[in-house]
Amino acid sequence: MRVLQILPELNVGGVETGTVDFAKYLVRHHHHSVVVSNGGGLVEQLEKDGSRHYTLPVHKKSLVSMIALIRPLREIIEKERINIVHARSRVPAWIAYFACRKTRAAFITTCHGCYNNRFFSQVMGWSKLVIVPSRAIGRHMVSHYGVDAERIRCIPRSVDLERFFGETTDNRKPSRDRPATVAIVGRLTPIKGHKDFIKAMVHVVRRRPDVRVWIIGDAPARKQTYRQELEKLTRRYGLSDHVHFLGSRNDVPRLLRKVDVLVMASVVPESFGRVILEAQAVGVPVVATRVGGVVDIIDHEKTGLLVMPRDTDAMAAAVTRLLNHKSLRQAIVQAAREKLQKQFTLEHMARDILKVYREILGKMNILVIKISSIGDVVLVTASLRALRHKFPKARICCLVGKEARKVLQRCPYIDELIVADFAYKDRGWLGMLKVARRLRRYHFDRVLDFQNNRRSHMLAFLSGAKESYGYDNGKWGGLLSHPLPNAKTDIEPVRHQFQLLNQIGIHYTEKVRLELWPSHDDRRYVDNLLEGEWLGNVKNIVGINLAASEKWATKNWPVEHIAGLCDLLARKNIRVVVTGMAKDLERARRLLSLTTARPAILIGKTDILQLAALIDRCRVFVTPDSAPMHVAAAMGVPFVALFGPTAAVRHLPPASKRAVIQQDLTCSPCYRPRCKLLTNACLRNISPEEVLTKIVNLMGDAVFSGKDA
Repeated sequence: MRVLQILPELNVGGVETGTVDFAKYLVRHHHHSVVVSNGGGLVEQLEKDGSRHYTLPVHKKSLVSMIALIRPLREIIEKERINIVHARSRVPAWIAYFACRKTRAAFITTCHGCYNNRFFSQVMGWSKLVIVPSRAIGRHMVSHYGVDAERIRCIPRSVDLERFFGETTDNRKPSRDRPATVAIVGRLTPIKGHKDFIKAMVHVVRRRPDVRVWIIGDAPARKQTYRQELEKLTRRYGLSDHVHFLGSRNDVPRLLRKVDVLVMASVVPESFGRVILEAQAVGVPVVATRVGGVVDIIDHEKTGLLVMPRDTDAMAAAVTRLLNHKSLRQAIVQAAREKLQKQFTLEHMARDILKVYREILGKMNILVIKISSIGDVVLVTASLRALRHKFPKARICCLVGKEARKVLQRCPYIDELIVADFAYKDRGWLGMLKVARRLRRYHFDRVLDFQNNRRSHMLAFLSGAKESYGYDNGKWGGLLSHPLPNAKTDIEPVRHQFQLLNQIGIHYTEKVRLELWPSHDDRRYVDNLLEGEWLGNVKNIVGINLAASEKWATKNWPVEHIAGLCDLLARKNIRVVVTGMAKDLERARRLLSLTTARPAILIGKTDILQLAALIDRCRVFVTPDSAPMHVAAAMGVPFVALFGPTAAVRHLPPASKRAVIQQDLTCSPCYRPRCKLLTNACLRNISPEEVLTKIVNLMGDAVFSGKDA
């Protein structure tokens, strides 16, 4: 595996030390390790251990600098052929996120603190999986940044025991040969509680005048006034002979071996508290404030002592207890080391991080966009089946409009259906941005845009997916990462979809088919519906779809022709059921007035899956170019398709048994919802007798001779 870690600097600190330790582990286990930072005192050790370091000013909180660094970082990623880019701080995370966009590298973050600036910090939750060092940080990312709990991976920090191997507190020189030592380790900042620590040491020194106090760490260069405040406070309390400011040190393990008690006095939630583990590794008992991830490390009275933040009296009492009671100190040291070896070694941390890396590399999230009519959504079922076959472990989601949601509610090939209501709740630009925000939470790797319009292309872009596929048809196709030139050759719609799928290694075969999944309740409903029409036991049923959508009046076969077909079928003892939407009821009444056959009118009595169950009861289904034609194909029912203003070659679904009737007129196909000549000749010229012939061919002569009851 080829891993790049990126962080602001490589000076002394918990995050920095953890980065160096993990890089060393990667090299030892034959992985390729790269670190990008602004440099620092740990670079020499990093490179000595076998990692490669690149110096970039990724510590600067400047928008101009951050944008300028995206390209150089991308070049490093490509040069080193990186698989994983692991960001450990916010500024580097912004740079890394956009640098990864046009590479194959996966982006992942570790959140090392309870971030406050919500806009600046939100990038830490943008990776598919988010590593946190403690449960407290995990809860913070869920509650403040909307990170789904299922994306959180809690991996505690660790220590490299090899660096801290040595004497323990109680087998070193007796305390009479040296003063008892109490230490605090960390940057000199107010959140680390140094003032409270100094106040607590006043009480400790009064009880144990032999105590010396080490303050290990320094203030940032621009905040040296805080160190001066602490030194002044020390003089005020008369502790100058006891308190020693050691500054920033690279030999913390050696210093800790001379410490009797370590204090961690933080006043705000700590992400973890690595220095606690370092102390425990060399056998130093710890007194710590009960904040953040500290409680994951220390079990009170067992592996350490906990006090409330700013409670200087309790802190002093806890330190004095440990200094005065050797047996308590030994018990805590022993229990702490056992817990450390079971949970907090470098081996544990590194193994768990590599496990997350493998998970994120093997985790693919795919979005399919098809937000148009019901019939078009039925057409996408063949592509969904092919996607699932190609990517059996991927998380596949499909974005559909509210009207068509039922088509895919029972689809076994998708993990989740995302429904948008573009007619009402999600209409307009604000609605689209709201949908895009929902999509980004899924962290899609690929988007397959089968809708191919401006809205769908924009949603594919705003989803944040690295790869997006669709046709460049002059409708903002430039927003796609992999736009396919729109083919001019007329091909069937499912083949048209598979031209996109070809780009990800999925090819069209003759076995491709549509599917629908009516439930047992849907079929039982249809059985009851047919029983009510005295058709419960009838096998030879022909279904007729009365009309296409309200927009396409030119697609409708004349009602008088439908009436003529009903009469022809009745003479051959074939029962007819008529389907359609509620809008077609007036048309149905006119049909009944024109026929003597009495077909069963089931207009507006089914939803899409109930319609599928109803069509499944038919021997043949007759329909204009409309959604029920696709439903018949999905259910494997032979159908006769009547085409007029649209071209069959562009809209016909795949099916093993189908018949197409389309007149060869100079004006057809015109793709007009209203006939320019006002004759609608393309469908009017199709006779009932011609349709009957197609039905006979599909059903077989045996049915009409009475041999197939």
